[in-house]
Amino acid sequence: MINIKKFLYSIFSVMALASAMTPSMHLFAQAKGGGTVAASRKGSAPTKCSGAWTGTVTYKRTQSMTNNKTVDRVSGRGQDTTNFEMNYNYSARVSVMEDPQGGSLGRAKVSHSMVSTEKVHAVEKNSCDRGKTWRDMTGTSTSRTEVAGEATVDANVSIGVNADGTYSVSVGIPQIKGTVSGEQTSSFSGQCTSKEGKNLSTPATPTSIDGNSLISPGTDRINPADPNRISGSYTSTWQNVTETITWSLEKCGAPLRITDIDFADMVFPNWGEWREVDDMTGTIDGNFVRIRAKVMNASGETKYADVVFKETYKGDKWDGARPDAPLKDNTVSVRVEPGEEREVEMLWDTSGFAWYDDGRPRYVQRVKAELLENDKKVDERTENLKIAPKPLILVHGLWSNWRAWETWQNILTTSHSYDWKAFPVGEKPGNGVMNTGGGFMSSDRTNTIAQNAEQVKNYIDYAQRDRNAWHVDIVAHSMGGLISRYYIDRLMPMNYKDGRPQVSKLIMLGTPNAGTPCADVMSTAFALTGSPVTALQELRQDSVAAFNRTIQNRKGVKFSALAGDPMPSMCKTLVWNDGVVSVPSAIHQIGDNARSNSLHTDLTGTSDFSGFVKPRLAVGPKGNHAPEAHVPAQMTGARAMQDAMNMNASHDTASGSGFFPRMYGASYFDAAFAGSPVIRADEPWARAVKVGPNGTTELELPMQAVQNFGITFMASPDVDVTLVDPSGKQAGKNAAGSPESRGLFRSIFVDKNITAGTWKLVITNTSGNDREAILTLWTNAVK
Repeated sequence: MINIKKFLYSIFSVMALASAMTPSMHLFAQAKGGGTVAASRKGSAPTKCSGAWTGTVTYKRTQSMTNNKTVDRVSGRGQDTTNFEMNYNYSARVSVMEDPQGGSLGRAKVSHSMVSTEKVHAVEKNSCDRGKTWRDMTGTSTSRTEVAGEATVDANVSIGVNADGTYSVSVGIPQIKGTVSGEQTSSFSGQCTSKEGKNLSTPATPTSIDGNSLISPGTDRINPADPNRISGSYTSTWQNVTETITWSLEKCGAPLRITDIDFADMVFPNWGEWREVDDMTGTIDGNFVRIRAKVMNASGETKYADVVFKETYKGDKWDGARPDAPLKDNTVSVRVEPGEEREVEMLWDTSGFAWYDDGRPRYVQRVKAELLENDKKVDERTENLKIAPKPLILVHGLWSNWRAWETWQNILTTSHSYDWKAFPVGEKPGNGVMNTGGGFMSSDRTNTIAQNAEQVKNYIDYAQRDRNAWHVDIVAHSMGGLISRYYIDRLMPMNYKDGRPQVSKLIMLGTPNAGTPCADVMSTAFALTGSPVTALQELRQDSVAAFNRTIQNRKGVKFSALAGDPMPSMCKTLVWNDGVVSVPSAIHQIGDNARSNSLHTDLTGTSDFSGFVKPRLAVGPKGNHAPEAHVPAQMTGARAMQDAMNMNASHDTASGSGFFPRMYGASYFDAAFAGSPVIRADEPWARAVKVGPNGTTELELPMQAVQNFGITFMASPDVDVTLVDPSGKQAGKNAAGSPESRGLFRSIFVDKNITAGTWKLVITNTSGNDREAILTLWTNAVK
């Protein structure tokens, strides 16, 4: 089946390939001055500048090969499948220094790795009983060869400058020593006589690794405004080989200098796993960034220096005159030997750096490294880093879906840039979808708050991985605030190693943090009409009171709440509200709160984003980014008494309050829906009415004497409802097309003593399609 000797031979063939696959090194003649610069041996430090170029040159070469094939075996009863892969990576960073004779010294740190793997899988049908039965006999063999090496060697560098200002840069790195090692494994099955596999290995053996060289095409041009500095790169690709040379050189530069600054952030969710930050992508506000500066000593003597990392505004349109400020209150000291290049680094908390402190967007952060020798600045270098705001998780409410936030990506783009990403839960269903009732007035089965919080958990994880963000913000509308609170309390992980919570801020818009009486009356109405809605029942005042007794841990997340207050009364209560949630409920135990004149469904609009949401998200570096220390509020005194009264009222039907009990038996539903001669204050009443296109339906309401009463209903905005008193006069109206008609719950309230009599509801459909309305009546509203 498998020829072991042949396979071992292939290992050493690949080793030979590693030595032969690169061209031989080009050598360059030594020359003085600013024309051609070549390497020579190290000497003592020069006493003056000779005009030689000094700095760094980097050479990289990569090569990949694959060969996957399947061929029929000679017998015609099977196949051999071969998978071969080879990856070659070679890099050299060359420090270019000045020597005493006015030439340059090239000193390269070389790293080389070549790994090849070949796997052969053979299958053939054979018989062990002279053709009576047949079976598959298989053999698998895997061989792996690795050539690796690292060394620091002298290297040749040449810079040729032409009369027209064009120039070329070339580098040549000599051969270095390395090691070659290999291993092979094999296994067999199905043979007539059991065959044992082999495990063979070749220990690391010394070998030579060929050098490399490359020259740029000579099309780069010196900048007349800065003729003593050149930088650039050149890439050559042929077949499956890519070579790149990058240079940053200076003529008559300081012996001690900063040659590069680079940035890295951690790969979410692997704390401590660093990756280089891509210039185009940047990083995310709140991520830790590792800043590294490379310090080079182009002299012949040991140097001692300090590096200070700063944010600089030089060149900024608005703040160009502001002084530089340290990114962190510390200085990094470094010792650099002659011809050596050392890295210094700092960890930087980027919290707030997507914004200026006045709330303006900051598109890039300018990071400057200053190099000090004997407390005197000898060099500096500035690099830009793009920092995007945290991903914004958007959590919708009752009878809604992700499209409630459909305009928010445009809002975020306008407020900052396209790098401020909106993640409405459910937009990409594979990452999580909440079910809070789907379409308006739907009685389809819904998830519980806990089940929807699981979907939020999945979506946050998706957003963090997509943006490589260690922290997110949440904006939640209506019931979405309760779902988000549940997620934070029960499902959100404890603080990361940076000491901050996964969710930095939760901003709630019209969230019923103490429940809503509209859910009290309308959940009963849906139940009486045979279509109970779980999500609506969870918004009842008694349900949310129970929720609040257990969901209290904010885990350091900053909470903010916006309450709408355009309406003076709502279901069963006289209190300022947004048509669904009262102001006291929306700001319940939330210290950072504000009011808006928007209706409930309008709280997600641009005006409330600009006035309330953005100021709480666009917090600059000097803002407070520490976790919130929260102690659950203990209600005492008048507030506790009022809450207790409301709670008792929600369960007490004998008091004449009109607050309905949470659950009823089926027989009670049937009797109540059948109707009674007189609508009593202690009995629930609800109707589901269908009205044809442009049609009108009337309902009689035989009322007993009560202190006051109201009608709450749900219907399309093109449905008009008018309340007529026993004398035939209009007592109230909720007109189609009015601002109130866009509310989730619509009400008509009669605030006066009512004598016994028959009232009438006139329900008019102003559209050309069938419409449904679900109505309920309540009495003796709390004042």
